[in-house]
Amino acid sequence: MFLTIGTGLLFTALGAGASYLWLRQGSVRKFAYMELEVKARAKAIEYESERILQNAKVKIKEDELEHERGFQKRLQEIEKHNRDLMLEKKTLKQEQEELRRLQHKTGEINKTLERLKDKKQVQIDEVIERMEMITSMTQEEVKNELLEKVEEKSRSEIAAIVRKYEKYAKEEGERRANYILAQATTRYAGEFAGERLINLVALPSDDHKGRIIGKEGRNIKALETLLGVDIVIDETPGVILVSSFNLYRRAIAIRVIELLVEDGRIHPGRIEEIHEKVQAEFEQKIYEEGENILIDLGLFPMHDELVKLLGRLKYRASYGQNALAHTLEVARLASVMAAEMGGDEKLAMRAGLLHDIGKAMTQDIGGSHVDLGAEVCRRYNEHPTVINAIYAHHGHEEPNSVESAAVCAADTLSAARPGARREVLESFTKRVKQLEEIATSKEGVESAYAINAGREIRVIVNAQTMGDNEAVMLSRDIAKEIEDRVQYPGEIKVNVIRETRAINYAR
Repeated sequence: MFLTIGTGLLFTALGAGASYLWLRQGSVRKFAYMELEVKARAKAIEYESERILQNAKVKIKEDELEHERGFQKRLQEIEKHNRDLMLEKKTLKQEQEELRRLQHKTGEINKTLERLKDKKQVQIDEVIERMEMITSMTQEEVKNELLEKVEEKSRSEIAAIVRKYEKYAKEEGERRANYILAQATTRYAGEFAGERLINLVALPSDDHKGRIIGKEGRNIKALETLLGVDIVIDETPGVILVSSFNLYRRAIAIRVIELLVEDGRIHPGRIEEIHEKVQAEFEQKIYEEGENILIDLGLFPMHDELVKLLGRLKYRASYGQNALAHTLEVARLASVMAAEMGGDEKLAMRAGLLHDIGKAMTQDIGGSHVDLGAEVCRRYNEHPTVINAIYAHHGHEEPNSVESAAVCAADTLSAARPGARREVLESFTKRVKQLEEIATSKEGVESAYAINAGREIRVIVNAQTMGDNEAVMLSRDIAKEIEDRVQYPGEIKVNVIRETRAINYAR
């Protein structure tokens, strides 16, 4: 029995030892496998790190090359700009030298004329003395007779000289004017975006349309009455339409509706509260707009009221052209032109910036923007050249300085260039019809056609009853009547055509 028990214990011990050895070998194999796996992962991580490092180095190198190319390109642009400036300065210097040479030559010519005049007077005196000795005429009679003879002989020569220098002055003036306009327009090319009379306001859902209308239409009536706009709610999904010719009121209305939709509480009391808040924001906003413009142009100081009016021009349009965009364009063009003509470019820019300032008040006050602008600038002690430019750009006064003339030219360029302004079809049709009626009302006119978008009118006259001189006078009469009766931007060309045709048939 003890032998059996001992044998069992022996086998049990052997089994336990075998199990221990087997488990230990399994653990050793498992740890060896895990060690290999960890080493493999470490190798993969090391490889991935090296790859990321290489990619980063390549990326840094590419960025360095890109920055180097950008730097070289910018450097080339700066060098080209400097070369252009040097060439322009050289051209201007050559023109100044030529002008000084012409002035010197003119001075010499004037001195020569004075010497010839003195010599001529001496010769005349000598001839008078001889004639007095020969004849019984008095000195005064002989002098008058000689002067009449000399005047008759010299009249044709003087006329030829006058025509020659008039032609030279005209050609030189046109050349110089074209050069100045070309310089101004090439140095400044502004973008244009037309103003519309309507705006769309997006809604989160069509349910908001009913909330904007309100019970028995109370909300929409309160909105239209308070904001001064027309609100159109139709079947177009997700939007409502806000319409008004007044850009300022329309901008306020859009902001009010957006805040009401965002807030969710839409009723007359809340509408008034939001409107007061938005109106205060816009008053501050327009002052900041004007202030930013003055900072950009370097035209400080300026009275606060003028700064506000300047910012308000952003919400004013004329023939679809934004008044502020037009004003900035005129200011920059006038500055370039004044600089080319030797004037004060900062004063010209200030005059151009304020030339239409009265338009910021016409929608609220009414009246002529020229008179309103001149009055407010005079009230806040603006320079007399600024006030003259306000009057001169619409022909109320003649320009009395280079800066005023530059503003007038810049205003015409900005308003009349193709695409700058958009007209309502009805007013355009009315103006074209009026042009044709003015032309056809004249005696001898057979027909008249307004072409080139109303910027030219062709007048066909009867060649049998009207001569060339009468055709010239007719074109002047039509142009004068158009200036007096028609409102139009830019200029209108009156082209009178007189044609004679000789027709026969060979039978």
